[in-house]
Amino acid sequence: MDVSSRVLSELASREAALDAQIEAARAQAQATVEAAEAEAAGILREAEARAKALQTEHEQTLDAEVQQIRAQASASAQEQAQATRARAEAKLGQAVDTIMRAVLP
Repeated sequence: MDVSSRVLSELASREAALDAQIEAARAQAQATVEAAEAEAAGILREAEARAKALQTEHEQTLDAEVQQIRAQASASAQEQAQATRARAEAKLGQAVDTIMRAVLP
């Protein structure tokens, strides 16, 4: 019986050592998972910040382009209006000359 007791004691000791190793591995795995989750959350925050910055930059670029297009359109409209006025004034001058020649002998 003494040998059996020693064998059982040895088996119990090994089982306890294995249980301790399993528990240590679980704790290490949990710590690894928590670290990975924290890193993933940091990466996600960084990606969201970059996306927001890019969106802001895009909106600013778009606003600048819209302002440039509006300025060009306004300048073009003013040039066309000036050209139309100049043509109208020239035709008015011709009409006045024509009327004056018709009225005055």
